[in-house]
Amino acid sequence: MTVSFDISRLESAAVTPELSEQIHAILARATSADGTAPLSEQAVKSVSADSGAIHLVATDGTRIVGYAGIEPAGDGSPAMAEAVVDPDSRGAGTGTLLVERALAEGGDDARVWAHGDLAPARAVASKLGLTIARELLQMRRPLAVPALPDVVVPEWISLRTYRGHQDDAELLRVNNAAFSWHPEQGGWTEKDISDRRNEAWFDPAGVFLAFEEGTDHLLGFHWTKVHAPEAAENEIGEVYVVGIDPAAQGRGLGRVLTLAGLHYLHGRGLENVLLYVEADNSAAVHTYERLAFTRFHVDAAYARA
Repeated sequence: MTVSFDISRLESAAVTPELSEQIHAILARATSADGTAPLSEQAVKSVSADSGAIHLVATDGTRIVGYAGIEPAGDGSPAMAEAVVDPDSRGAGTGTLLVERALAEGGDDARVWAHGDLAPARAVASKLGLTIARELLQMRRPLAVPALPDVVVPEWISLRTYRGHQDDAELLRVNNAAFSWHPEQGGWTEKDISDRRNEAWFDPAGVFLAFEEGTDHLLGFHWTKVHAPEAAENEIGEVYVVGIDPAAQGRGLGRVLTLAGLHYLHGRGLENVLLYVEADNSAAVHTYERLAFTRFHVDAAYARA
């Protein structure tokens, strides 16, 4: 096929509502065709939000055929890119050029996510001489069988659900301490919590907080999420974030919080639950395998060799 498209570079302020709508339509078509979402939650938010993201838009005449978003490097983490090509416009080299441009925008250490690490993404990586720098596992389990273990709350903690803004300071403290190393989860601000609290899926009854008994000192939390039906998939729950204060690690708190959230999701009538975990975090992977989670697919971050 003859390559006949142009790639434009836009700052967030230049992404109009009409352009955002067209990009979201491509995302929906790609999700339906591939069976997995091409962009992460944060990258999807950045399409419509006033953010520091850089946007690359591939057009064939007046029609948008592809998109890439780049989160600039910061705080020791590399720039991260994510890209999608409209299923009706694939095979013309759009994906390869979008990824190449996105990596150039991001700098020498930039990485590009391949959600599901599908064959077309691997082919683009091979053409550009990219190698896998990071792998994120998606693990899943049914919520009915095998039966969930009971939640056994130790006497030294009190477990309750989210009550509102008054919990935010402690939640932020624990999150940022637990994920100080994490390029996406670390460094949250009040706005990060506020943005998620305003999402249609947010339910305070699905955010579990474990405090040191008799105090307001948070030791850990489990934030659950319910995904709306998408493509051919029904509603599905997610172990969205489990954060443990480093000072409270090694005491079994992660298992207690995880199970509390799983029972909540089961009580909502959901059939399945998913979670994401770094592939090289063998301790966490083992913990989830003991709770009957199995590997479903992998998201791979590619970088220059």
